[in-house]
Amino acid sequence: MFAQPLDQISIQDYLAGERISQQKYEYVAGQVYSMAGAKINHNRITRNLSNLMWNALKDQPCEPFVSDMLIKTAHDRFRYPDVVVICNDDPSQDAYVRERPILVVEVISESTRRTDKTDKRLEYIALPSLLEYVLIEQDIAEVTVYRRSAGWQPSYYYLGQEVTFESIHTTLKVEGIYERVENGELAKWRLEKSASEEQD
Repeated sequence: MFAQPLDQISIQDYLAGERISQQKYEYVAGQVYSMAGAKINHNRITRNLSNLMWNALKDQPCEPFVSDMLIKTAHDRFRYPDVVVICNDDPSQDAYVRERPILVVEVISESTRRTDKTDKRLEYIALPSLLEYVLIEQDIAEVTVYRRSAGWQPSYYYLGQEVTFESIHTTLKVEGIYERVENGELAKWRLEKSASEEQD
């Protein structure tokens, strides 16, 4: 979610400002865009996914980060993904910035949908290191995965299914990604699942 762009600034001033600012900003070709707060469902999804990935990667050279890790997507573009997986071989010398993510996740809202599906998607998949780009809906239960191995064609996953993240060799249940998330589709699915379990 973005406010109106502020005055144009240099990359050096932007990076210096991010170290002391309580508000986060993304940087796109000289313009900075403030990041608005997220709804509770958005926070639940990012927490769930980060926890699940952390458990899967705890003995591996890669690890997930949530929201606060700045990713350099081009020489003049810096983004804050909702969840990102970084490995130990990242060459960045800046503790606030990483350059070689292997997995990026954005949780979609109405205000970010166009940017997440167009501008950000193109920036991320242009990174040579990236293996998967993931979009997660919060108002319905749908996970979209773009994979380098599939020519960046989307694959869709729904409740009752599992999604494999090839980049981190991990398979997760869609319902686990949506644990405690509340929307109409999830409420209906949980009622139907509970009724089915009682019949069994």
